[in-house]
Parts: sequence; structure tokens; C-alpha cells
Amino acid sequence: MNEATCQAKVIGTILTFGGTLLMALYKGSELSVMGSSTRHAMADQLPQTVTGNHWIIGTCFLLIACAGLSAFYILQAMTLRKYPAEMSLANWVCVFGALQSSLVAIFAERHHPHAWSLGWDTRLFAPAYAGIVSSGVQYYIQASIVKSMGPVIVTAFNPLRMIIMTTLACIVLSEKLYLGSIIGAIVVLLGLFLVVWGKYKECQGRMPPSPERITLHNANSIQLPITAPTNDSNDNKT
Repeated sequence: MNEATCQAKVIGTILTFGGTLLMALYKGSELSVMGSSTRHAMADQLPQTVTGNHWIIGTCFLLIACAGLSAFYILQAMTLRKYPAEMSLANWVCVFGALQSSLVAIFAERHHPHAWSLGWDTRLFAPAYAGIVSSGVQYYIQASIVKSMGPVIVTAFNPLRMIIMTTLACIVLSEKLYLGSIIGAIVVLLGLFLVVWGKYKECQGRMPPSPERITLHNANSIQLPITAPTNDSNDNKT
């Protein structure tokens, strides 16, 4: 904890966590972006059915999901040490995830068989994108980064999802943008910079010196023998 790199990573983690909470809990003044007021004027007229119980249950499930995802990153790092095959590990994760999702879907949609119907619309494209990109490609890239740099970098970039999601929601869905989201995003980026800087300095300190530096150091360490001058004339006189 006394090293600057460790302190930077700890402070950066606290800042990213605080920035994420700031984006989620604090709104502030509303910022008009790309005419979002038109859609929200119609959306505000719709009845609001969300109650306090839903917020409590949703928060509990989000905390459980965060704990499970953290345990997944740690188990993935431990598995890659004994099984260093990123592609194979990503395939196994997708296979078991598909089995679990199928069992949950069968139980949840047992009274709605039409939920399994597919078509050339979001009913097909959304599951295909989630399976190929969000699961397969993501797990492979994630495993490669965990194997080379550790799980700290992967988890440090997770708060960027909220920034990207907020940006796309404002552009695509014309959602409202609040000042708290902007301040939280700046805090998240500052914390991410500190974590990446600390990890970079830590990896730089562990790297072995380059062959050029070793050769230069050896050349500088070579010392020529020092010989004292002898006076031949004095020797001849004696």
C-alpha cells in the first residue's frame, strides 16, 4: 500500500465506483440533447406502475449480479493459470450459459409457447447478437486480457458501460440527460486513468531490462586495469 502504483489503483477504484453511483443516484438539472423533450412529453403521460418494492428487489438483484460477476472474473483468472486456452474456455462458458438460460427460459415461459417463435426482426437479431458478440467474442477477448494483464484491467473498464449506455440512450432513444450523468462520467474516467496508470507502472517495473540496456550496463561496468608508472632511470641508478 505504500507504493504509488498501489495507491493509484485503490484511489482509481474508489473513484470509478463513486462515479458509477453518482450517475445512478444523482440527477441534477436536465440537459436538452437532440430534442429528447418531445418523446418524453409523451412518455410522461403514461401511467407509472413502478413501486418502491420493485426498486428494492431490483437493487438486491443488481448487487447479487455484481458479486457473481466479480467471482466469475476471479475464477476465470484462476482457471487460465491451469488451462491457458482462451478460445476453448470461452466455448465452455457459452455452452454452460446456454444450458442454464434454456432451463430458466423453459421454466419462466412454460405458459407462453409463442415466446419461442423467431422471425426476421429483433426476435432473431437480438439473441444472435447477444450470443455471438456479447457472449462469444466478449468472453474470448476478456479471457485474453485476463491472461496477459490480470482481472484488474477488465473490471476497471466495466463502468464505461454506463457511459456508453447513457450516450447511446440519448442519441438513439432520445432519453433525458442529466448533469449528474456528466459529472459521474468525468469521475469514472479519472478513476479509470488512475487504475490504468498504476497497472502500467506496475507491469513496467516487473518487465526485465532490454538486451540493449544490459549490453550498455555491462560496457559501462568494465574497468580498465590501472598500472602505476615506473621510473626506469631510478632503477638503473640503483
